[in-house]
Amino acid sequence: MSAPHPNRVSFEFFPPKTPEMETQLWDSIARLAPLEPSFVSVTYGAGGSTRERTHATVARIVRETKIKPAAHLTCVSASRDEVDDVVRGYWDAGVRHIVALRGDPAGGLGTAYEAFPGGYASSTDLVKGIRKIGDFDVSVSAYPEGHPESASLAQDIDALKAKVDAGATRAITQFFFENDVYFRYLDKVRAAGVTIPILPGLVPVQNFKQTANFARKTGASVPQWLADRFDGLDNDPQTRRLIAAAVAAEQALDLMKRGVTDFHFYTMNRADLVYATCHLLGLRGEKQ
Repeated sequence: MSAPHPNRVSFEFFPPKTPEMETQLWDSIARLAPLEPSFVSVTYGAGGSTRERTHATVARIVRETKIKPAAHLTCVSASRDEVDDVVRGYWDAGVRHIVALRGDPAGGLGTAYEAFPGGYASSTDLVKGIRKIGDFDVSVSAYPEGHPESASLAQDIDALKAKVDAGATRAITQFFFENDVYFRYLDKVRAAGVTIPILPGLVPVQNFKQTANFARKTGASVPQWLADRFDGLDNDPQTRRLIAAAVAAEQALDLMKRGVTDFHFYTMNRADLVYATCHLLGLRGEKQ
């Protein structure tokens, strides 16, 4: 008889903007919940409406499910007092895990980042602030191919080390498609003395052009072999889905064979590809 499967998964969702998106989000959460994720994270953008949607989504997860939610939080467009109020609001709502991020520049990706007047200057400062308020589990970002604004990967790893020293308990990587990229990065991070878990972030490709465009903005490379797989399928969504499932399965199974036991999926609020990939990793939810 085989031993219980050790794999653990976590999922990222974004707060819905419309009633239709709300339905899709909760359908996805219901579909993935039986896989017993370690946590699910909910993204957060600058501005009040996004902040409120994130809080409402996270609070509903606490109320209506057994899943542990992680709320994203950024330094953008808010004073320290405003951010601290959000953190205390999460604690009061029963949330004990925050994903602490600097956030994109207010002018959008590619523009210079400027700290908000009276706000947290960096994700490291934000981690310190969160830990002062409560005994939160704090996840931070990691960039196997370097943050687009970093001068070097070494500088990036120094930044990760500073976040760990400030109290970060876990890192989640930007998505990548070549597993060697992740393992080379992991070697460098461990050599620098960083011992916290570094979860590989995986994105099942629902829309290749959209994913490739986002990858360019975030510094993640898109290998030619991946572009070739989707070539000629712009008007063939059914085949695209089959190819996407194959790509996600290959990547996840290779990571598992090489010793990875924890996986973080960027779901894009869609469950099917993620659920199928988790099934291949040995995770079995109860029949819905």
